[in-house]
Amino acid sequence: MTTDGHTTLPPPLRPFGRALCAMVTPFTEAGALDLDGAQRLADRLVSRGCDGLVLSGTTGESPTTTDAEKAALVTAVREAVGERAALVAGVGTADTRHTVELARAAEQAGADGLLVVAPYYSRPPQDALESHFREVADASGLPVMLYDIPGRTGVRIEPDTLVRLAEHPRVVAVKDCSSDLLGTQKVLARTDLAYYAGCDEQILALYALGAAGYVSTVANVAPEPFRAVLDAFDAGDTREAARLQRRTIPLTELMMASGLPGTVTAKALLNALHLPAGPVRSPLRPAGAGTVARLLSAHGDLAADAARLQV
Repeated sequence: MTTDGHTTLPPPLRPFGRALCAMVTPFTEAGALDLDGAQRLADRLVSRGCDGLVLSGTTGESPTTTDAEKAALVTAVREAVGERAALVAGVGTADTRHTVELARAAEQAGADGLLVVAPYYSRPPQDALESHFREVADASGLPVMLYDIPGRTGVRIEPDTLVRLAEHPRVVAVKDCSSDLLGTQKVLARTDLAYYAGCDEQILALYALGAAGYVSTVANVAPEPFRAVLDAFDAGDTREAARLQRRTIPLTELMMASGLPGTVTAKALLNALHLPAGPVRSPLRPAGAGTVARLLSAHGDLAADAARLQV
């Protein structure tokens, strides 16, 4: 209760922090895993405001990395960032047994949590989805972030399924790429699940509704501007938070809605900025010169605005 008699909501649970980056997986020019580059990129992201890193997710090209590479990436990044940031390891596959194996390996490698996407292509019904997630959550001692992204998997984790899964002690969070604001609010109202916006354009909208934070692809190249959105909102300056969210839209649109996967645009811009990234693995292909030039322009505009206002 505030001094003016209004009831305040408790702060959201934040099991993995609030400003998370879906980090790219750097490769060498020959296409091998670049652990040194991963360590340097992770350190940069944490130093610039990320309190969590998601490794081997969609942006991390998890379909093209081996199990050994995934484990080595967690170990190397943990060495680089220590306890300064939570590490969430992507372990989701279309095969429950394989996902369980990856979950156990991630725990042994030093992850703090697991990102588990809905099994793709086979499109299991909701009872099978629920069983899959429960089996994975039972397989290790790590907390689980469910990844709801039906546009890629072909199957939705329905709100009622999320409500039931929230009863599991290790299912603690959701990365939300459902684009279903009504469904998200229903789950927030009925559970204590920590929601993380998985679409950069929705960060402020979900945060204002009680989400814990975000898992951002664009943060690979612009970690501070997105952290500033949350900082302004937490300080009570909602008008400024809205302005800060809107100023990220040109870069977000180019990176996430230009017809290219975010992995491709993130790596293109990181490479242009002489930061660790390297090539994408097939079947992805690198961005063209025109796309890179537009990305650099939008990134420069965002950086100039931040410098001008010292935000």
